Amino acid sequence: MPADDPIATQPHDHGTDSFRHSYTKDKAQLLRRLARIEGQVRGISRMIEREEYCVDILQQTSALRAAVDSLAVLVLEDHVQGCVRTAAEQGDAERYVDEVVDVVRRTLGRPLRGAPRSS
Repeated sequence: MPADDPIATQPHDHGTDSFRHSYTKDKAQLLRRLARIEGQVRGISRMIEREEYCVDILQQTSALRAAVDSLAVLVLEDHVQGCVRTAAEQGDAERYVDEVVDVVRRTLGRPLRGAPRSS
């Protein structure tokens, strides 16, 4: 993320030295998915090197996008069910909720709240 990204520069102090990110319980599954995604990227690269049919490459990029989106949803679910819930229990939910909303808006290509809209 860029250094001027407000989410990337926000402190993520969870109030305890023993805090574990919620995705830790799914870490092995996430790493397996990432390995498959890496394989898909390499496969697309080989397709381009072999000058395969454009539509076939586009179909593979669509599958890649779906795989990345699926991974992101798993991390988001874990974050909301773990990190945001923990923050709420500690009275710090608003900052975490705003952070999640902003990252989802950015993912969907929507402007951040309070950001000037381009005409």
